[in-house]
Amino acid sequence: MVKIGMVIGGRYEIQELIGTGGMSDVYRARCNKLNRNVAVKVLKQEFSENRDFVAKFRREAEAAANLMHPNIVTVYDVGEDNGISYIVMELVDGYTLKEYIEKKSRLAINECISIAIPIASGIEAAHNKGIIHRDIKPQNVIISKDGKVKVTDFGIAKTTTSNTISSNVMGSVHYTSPEQARGGFSDEKSDIYSLGITLFEMVTGRVPFNGDTTVAIAIKHIQEEMPSPRIYVEDIPISIEQIILKCTQKSPDRRYQKMSEVIEDLKKAYISPNENFVKIDTYEQNSVTKTNMTPLMRRERRMMEEEENVTEQRPEQIKRPLRKSSDIELPPNVKDSEDDSDERVGKKAASGQKPQGANKPVKKKPSTQNPSKPKPQNNAQKVPAKKPKKKKDDDTIEKVKSGVIIGIAVVIGLLFLYLIGLIIGVFGKKENDSKYVSVPNVVNMNVDDSKQYFDKANLLYTITYQESDSMAPGKIIETKPAKNTEVKEGSTIELIVSKRKDSSTSGFAVPNVVGKTEAEATSLLSDDGYTVTKVTEQSDIYEKGTVISQNPEGGANADVNSVVTITISSGATKEKVLMPPLTNMTEEQARAAVEGVGMTVTGVTEVYNDTVEPGKVCGQSYTEGAVVKEGTEVTIKLSLGPEPRYYDCNIVVQAPEKYAGGNATVVLKTIDGQTELYNQMTSTFPVPINLSQIYGAAKGIVSVTYTVMITEETTDADGNTITQTVPAQDTVTYEVDFQ
Repeated sequence: MVKIGMVIGGRYEIQELIGTGGMSDVYRARCNKLNRNVAVKVLKQEFSENRDFVAKFRREAEAAANLMHPNIVTVYDVGEDNGISYIVMELVDGYTLKEYIEKKSRLAINECISIAIPIASGIEAAHNKGIIHRDIKPQNVIISKDGKVKVTDFGIAKTTTSNTISSNVMGSVHYTSPEQARGGFSDEKSDIYSLGITLFEMVTGRVPFNGDTTVAIAIKHIQEEMPSPRIYVEDIPISIEQIILKCTQKSPDRRYQKMSEVIEDLKKAYISPNENFVKIDTYEQNSVTKTNMTPLMRRERRMMEEEENVTEQRPEQIKRPLRKSSDIELPPNVKDSEDDSDERVGKKAASGQKPQGANKPVKKKPSTQNPSKPKPQNNAQKVPAKKPKKKKDDDTIEKVKSGVIIGIAVVIGLLFLYLIGLIIGVFGKKENDSKYVSVPNVVNMNVDDSKQYFDKANLLYTITYQESDSMAPGKIIETKPAKNTEVKEGSTIELIVSKRKDSSTSGFAVPNVVGKTEAEATSLLSDDGYTVTKVTEQSDIYEKGTVISQNPEGGANADVNSVVTITISSGATKEKVLMPPLTNMTEEQARAAVEGVGMTVTGVTEVYNDTVEPGKVCGQSYTEGAVVKEGTEVTIKLSLGPEPRYYDCNIVVQAPEKYAGGNATVVLKTIDGQTELYNQMTSTFPVPINLSQIYGAAKGIVSVTYTVMITEETTDADGNTITQTVPAQDTVTYEVDFQ
């Protein structure tokens, strides 16, 4: 059991518990060897003896340890100490995206994009390493106090090179993709779906699907249409709405196919939020679907196709059930012919059909025709006359024929049942099936990109280069054997790879390098034989050192050795700053705070507000913590106090404690004393006051003035003290509430 102050692994001193999950607890710790603070994730004690949980826990470390990216929480170490399994990670001082959304209800559009792009960049880096996260949700995104966004918790991640490409892990049901909810195949597009749900929650403050149980929510992901975020927030830009809807398409083939496409559209949305540039496919991409089929699915599909071919070739055997002879009514010309009956049985035996006499012996009638003159056949050819057979021999032959026919029918039936059993999985897989794999579909890929698919299928390959007019150099033209062909594991596949022609007159498609780093773009273009020139330009969208544009554009044809000019970002024109909190500040204080971070206040309006006192800031055009550019213009709102309303007064004024009778004056004024609402002299108490339509005052002041007798001492001319009773005025005042 982990305790505060203990040292794990001989170097990590546990300081405090900072988080807990279903399988593990996270502690802040101090690495005594490197003298730095770290986060230590420790598998809970109740799971530490379960080998499956320990394996899953270690899989998280293995999946994340190879990922080095500024938007992914770094894993430093993994180990076990006295039965305690632990992972040591980078300590991020901040809060989860879920906590941030709950704090602000929903996020501004620019802020959503500023957070979504780093999330997508981190996930893209994992995808490029062959790792699928499978549990993208706001709880697994951490925002540090200095504004950095990091993806964490690869607890149910799997590598795409794993032998198992399907997973029954649901992840968090509010964010799970339909294919994950079904327990089927999941890939990069499953993470894209979950990112779309996360983006939906950022812009609306809620998840799209809710239910009483996890199963109910999962069914909604599978069956119900994705609601538009505009249902909940009307002013969401069209580009953000379309990005969310494309990410969350039910069919993976209709979503973005790669995370880089999501990032590209998010960057466009930052510049032109109200432009409708997102294209959502309205049909399925069969090629992609076929690529995603598992070997078992392809084998089952092939069996079904073979079965359909068998059905077409033998319609009577497969489609029509065998019938008893008593169910078949013979034509008149057959019923009366003994010899024809024998020939008919023979024909049916040859075709696999059950003969009329298969269920019971056929009792022959004496022939009424001359045995030496059999009935002519349909082809009008004469058949030599048959010699009469003995009844015993006839019965024996008939029984043999019937037995053969029945045997054939039974074999066909068993074969049909076996094929159906294979399709539905009753008989399972043969041991030899696991030794056969499908040749991957790697056409139009680079050789390096195709390697992972051959490793996954346990296949080897050789390369043969071939000149091509239509395929860029280095791309795979075809494979031998062809794609989807079943071959034994360990087989060698020949890759036919395009090479450049000796003549430089034929153009090839220029690689698209926009969004890549300068080094990546230069290497990619140079490898394809292009000469690279560079220019720089400031950009608020692309990070410093990233390619903003290229000429010729990606995909355009250009001659070998021609020049490709790439424009590289030199950084933002203005620094990004965080919007400070202004609520409850005076106008002067708010202006100073805004100008202190490099922005300006360009507008001030006054509004009624029930919670902020008059003269103080109650609203600002950018929410607290929003990432904005330096020099941004800000407007603020000053409170006028509660909005004036009409009130009613229904009170009863009681006699003052010292009142002894006589006339008294009862006065009711508004709380500010400016407006007199009631003034009446009376000698009778209690006094009811019933007024309505009192504008702008929620309270009033009641004053009762009356006469009392007091004792007073005076001195006469001789200096004597005289005591006498004289009248005096007394007033009682108190506040009352209006309705």
